[in-house]
Amino acid sequence: MKLTPIRWLFSISALVVLGFLLIQLIPFGKDHTNPPVMFQQEWDSQRTEQLVRGACYDCHSNETNWPWYSNVAPASWLVNFDVSRGRSALNLSELSPEQASFYVNLMVDQIENNKMPPFQYNVIHSEGRFSSAEKQELVNGLTATFK
Repeated sequence: MKLTPIRWLFSISALVVLGFLLIQLIPFGKDHTNPPVMFQQEWDSQRTEQLVRGACYDCHSNETNWPWYSNVAPASWLVNFDVSRGRSALNLSELSPEQASFYVNLMVDQIENNKMPPFQYNVIHSEGRFSSAEKQELVNGLTATFK
């Protein structure tokens, strides 16, 4: 039996759909627990808190907002990986103000060098895309809060 281009396209499409459905059975990336918040930071202003919550808290706190796509593989794997990695590097929900003061220079450096928030976060989350003025506001706010 000869595969016509239509049958070939249908077969490939069916395999892609089947593969997508099968990867939904893999449980990795679907545990969306937020551990308890141990420390609430006392921000220098509401504006600093707004900027930090918009651009940092999803990955760097225990107050992650889990969007709908974090339940769909393979996006769930990527989101889980980013949150796990972000929390292990810096978790604002588990840092005392004294501990946070040790991280302020690192935070400022990451922001000023456009390493944070990362590109993949900014693609979907407009609140993480800062103008130059907003970036400077964030840097000033972090410095005022933690130094």
